[in-house]
Amino acid sequence: MRRTLISALLLALTGALCPATSQLEVTAVRFWTLPEVTRVAVETNGPFRFRSDRLNNPDRLFFDLLAAKPHMGVKGVQVTPVGDTLLKRIRIAETQVGMTRVVLDLESPVDFTASQLTNPDRLVIELKSTVRHPISSAKPVPTPERAQETAVAAPPATPAAVTAQTIETSEVETQAAPIGKPILAETVDVPSPLPALPPPAPAKPAPPPSTPALAAKRMTTGDRTLIRELGLKVGRIVIDPGHGGRDHGSTGPGGLMEKELVLDVAQRLGKLIEERLGSEVIFTRNDDTLIPLEGRTALANDSKADLFLSIHANSSPYPSVAGVETYYLNFTNMRDAMDVAARENASSQQTIHDLTDIIQKITKHDKAEESREFAGKMQTALYSVVAKSNPSLKNRGVKKAPFVVLIGARMPSILAEIGFVSNSREEALLKRPDHRQKLAEALYRGLSRYAETLSHYQVASRD
Repeated sequence: MRRTLISALLLALTGALCPATSQLEVTAVRFWTLPEVTRVAVETNGPFRFRSDRLNNPDRLFFDLLAAKPHMGVKGVQVTPVGDTLLKRIRIAETQVGMTRVVLDLESPVDFTASQLTNPDRLVIELKSTVRHPISSAKPVPTPERAQETAVAAPPATPAAVTAQTIETSEVETQAAPIGKPILAETVDVPSPLPALPPPAPAKPAPPPSTPALAAKRMTTGDRTLIRELGLKVGRIVIDPGHGGRDHGSTGPGGLMEKELVLDVAQRLGKLIEERLGSEVIFTRNDDTLIPLEGRTALANDSKADLFLSIHANSSPYPSVAGVETYYLNFTNMRDAMDVAARENASSQQTIHDLTDIIQKITKHDKAEESREFAGKMQTALYSVVAKSNPSLKNRGVKKAPFVVLIGARMPSILAEIGFVSNSREEALLKRPDHRQKLAEALYRGLSRYAETLSHYQVASRD
C-alpha cells in the first residue's frame, strides 16, 4: 500500500514537472498601415502550418491556421476594423474544430505575400496595391491603440463582434482550400517585436538640373562619417510624438498632459518641414493612440526614414527645475539622464530576456556620431527659444541615455525634451499656442541646420 502511494505521488510529480504539450493557439492579430503597404501579423504560441486562397464578390483573402484554436474572449467571429486604402477589416473565427480562419476583406485590388516567421512564431501578410497611388505626406500611420491592442487573447466587447451565423458560409465556415506550401514561406529568427520587412521605398524625384548639389560639411569634431562621404541626403523624416492613449506621460500641476502637448507640437513641426524643407513627413501617431515604444522605431525602419525625432516633455520631483535637453542613444552614468530614461521607457514591452540583444544594439549603434551631431543642432535651436522667455535659464545640454524608443534605429535618431511640465511657470508657457509654435519653429531650425550639414540640394528657405 505504501509503495503504491509513493508510486502515485511520483507519477503526479512527473506530470506536474512535464506537462503535456499545450494546444496551439492564435494569440494575437495585429496590423500596421505603412506607406504603400498594409501589414497584418497573425501570432501563435508555437510552430504552425497554414493554407490560403482568394475569393471574389466581394474580394477577400483567407488564411487557415491548421490545428490552431483562436484564443478569444468571445465565441463566434471577432471583427477588427482597419479602414485604410487596401484593407476594410480583419475577421477571425474557428470555422472547424481546432482550425482558425483569418479573413481579410479588401478595399481595393492588391498583390500579397505571406511569410512564416519565428521568434516569435507568426504569419506576416503584406498587401500592396496593384494601382499606383501617390503617397501623401504627414498622413497618420497606424491606428488607434489597435496596433498594440488588437490581441485576440482579450478583445474588447464591441458592436463589431458578431456571431458566425451572420457571416456567409463561403467566407469563414466551410470554404475548402488545398493544403500546400505557404506562399513565400520562410523561417527566420527576428528578435524584434515587429517583423522587419521594410516596404519598397518610392522613387525619389530627381532635382531640377539647375539645382546645385552641395557637399556634406565636416562635423563639429572635424570628422566625416560614411554618411557624409557617400553624399547621403535627407528625404523622409519620422516624427514621434511621445506617449498617447492610456499612457499620458508626465502631467503638470495645472493638468497639462505630456501626450497632448507633444502631439500638438509635432503636428506644427510636420507642417513646417513640408512647407520649407520639402521632405516627406511620417508620424508614428497623429491622434491620441498608444503605439508600442519598439513599434515606433520599427515603423521608422520599415518606412526607410532618414531621420527620427521623438518629442517629449520632462518632469522632475523638484518643481523649480526647468529648461530643454536633447538625448541621443548611448549608455550613461549620469543619474538625471538615467531617471529620464527610466520614466520614458516605462511602457516598453521588452523583458529581461532581451537584455543581451538590447546591449548589442546600443553598443553597435553605427549612427551614434551623426545622432550626437543632430542632437547638438537641435539643443542649440531649442535653447535659443526658451532662453528668450527666461534669460536666467540654464542650458541643460546634450545628453546620452539608453532610450528604448531609439534602440535599433537605422538612421540618426534623437529624443528632445521640450520643457518641464512639472514647473508651473513652464507649464503655463507650454499651454500657450504661440509658445508651442515657437518650439515647433526651434525644432524645425535644429533639424534643418543638421540636414544642411549633409550633402543636399540647395532649396529656397523661409527659416
